Amino acid sequence: MVCAIDPEVVRQLVARRGPLGVLSSRALDVLGLMAEGRSNAWIAEALLVLSESAVEKHIRSIFAKLAIAPAEADHRRVLAVLAYLRST
Repeated sequence: MVCAIDPEVVRQLVARRGPLGVLSSRALDVLGLMAEGRSNAWIAEALLVLSESAVEKHIRSIFAKLAIAPAEADHRRVLAVLAYLRST
């Protein structure tokens, strides 16, 4: 069975969920702990099932999904946390 969904319907559903709607639940966990000011090592230890390198991978994915590109004038971690705080 093939099911096609109109891209406009998908866009509206994602927009309703806010900009963080594109993140997985684990990425939201990581971002929430980033918003608390936690280090990657602390996040890995707190979530128990993640290594520090897995936390780094989640953070890179958060940056990509939120379209936070590297820039000399910006601190991407802070920009991601600000997006999180605006959505909560």
